[in-house]
Amino acid sequence: MKILLFVLLFIFTTQIAFSQWNDVNYDESKVPQFVVPNPLKTFDGRKVRNVKKWEKKRRPELLEFFSENVYGKVPGELKISSVEVVEESNDAINGKANRKQIELSFEKNDLNLDFTILIYLPKNVEKAPLFMGYNFYGNHTVTEDVNVIISDSWARNNESFGIINNQLTEQSRGVRDNRWAIEKIIDAGYGLATIYYGEIDPDKDDFTDGIHPLLYNDNQEEPANNEWGSIAAWSWGLSRCMDYFETDNDIDESKVIVFGHSRLGKTSLWAGATDQRFAAVISNDSGCGGAALSKRRFGETVWRINKNFPHWFCANFKEYSKNEQALPVDQHELIALIAPRPVYVASAEDDKWADPRGEFLSAFYATPVYKLYEKEGISTDKMPEVNQPVQNTVAYHIRTGKHDVTDFDWEQYIKWADAQLKNN
Repeated sequence: MKILLFVLLFIFTTQIAFSQWNDVNYDESKVPQFVVPNPLKTFDGRKVRNVKKWEKKRRPELLEFFSENVYGKVPGELKISSVEVVEESNDAINGKANRKQIELSFEKNDLNLDFTILIYLPKNVEKAPLFMGYNFYGNHTVTEDVNVIISDSWARNNESFGIINNQLTEQSRGVRDNRWAIEKIIDAGYGLATIYYGEIDPDKDDFTDGIHPLLYNDNQEEPANNEWGSIAAWSWGLSRCMDYFETDNDIDESKVIVFGHSRLGKTSLWAGATDQRFAAVISNDSGCGGAALSKRRFGETVWRINKNFPHWFCANFKEYSKNEQALPVDQHELIALIAPRPVYVASAEDDKWADPRGEFLSAFYATPVYKLYEKEGISTDKMPEVNQPVQNTVAYHIRTGKHDVTDFDWEQYIKWADAQLKNN
């Protein structure tokens, strides 16, 4: 009888433990109590009361922690080896835009890597401000434009897009044009630049390809525990695009807005934090490791993201799997690292996985840093109504719908960019 009771007790406690870490929490009442780290208090407990103290002490220590323990540091410098205009036209987007496709190449350790930037620029603007961001399935998927080159880089299989054997094909041309309101962007006087993220680092748990090997030391086969995962590698690629934009007379390099959706929203936030040349940052449904507070354990968690995508973050981040309470930082401080530059956090009502409330609260808790710069952020911890954006220097909206990018999103981003950048 005792053995039976022991077995039943073991099964019961095991099920509780399994449920605790494997059931996804979508219930606000089950969010654990936690302390939100104060972005204006240093790790040694000193208060930050002015911009000078923020920039000299607090910002550097936060940036170092995220670099060493979350995204991973870039273990060296690698500049563009060559730039080639592989295609261009002055008759794109119904005659409204110029198109060019630019190949950036890199060489080191007897290895080379190149990636192609697809750029559309409005004809009626001398030096265009620019939205830029990665796409998931190739530049040719963002438009029906038959002149856009199809990448030969590895891609995640998607039979509905005609992607098999990890190869992009003509069948997938334009399949994601619904996520890129290119004509709206051009009509508003902005350019658009996009890059297939798999050309910088294929999205798989394998560090033998992509950009990483170009910066390995002798006999190194994977990044060190504090070195870059894929998100930091993709962010690095965005910064190399900025290097190019600074040389392109058709682009206003002082008004480049970095945009990203989902894992690429995580990427845009980290790019904006690490490279202050980006004029503004947009995070669309970025969730855990992006805009959402990790300590809430709502939807996707640190444990789950490290388990499912172990290559995204640095190995040190795994220390906080099922251990978010030990994190001395949270994602509102990632947003704060972008200050005083404008940042827009966007959520979707049905995208519980990305934790819309956690994304909103990060924008709210980052606001005190923006106030140091006399910039307006999110003034209340009460979320706005659905489809009712708050468009300050720190902006936020939650729209109807699912995990996606819609015309509604782009309409808000354009309106906000006009107010924050275009007329300044």
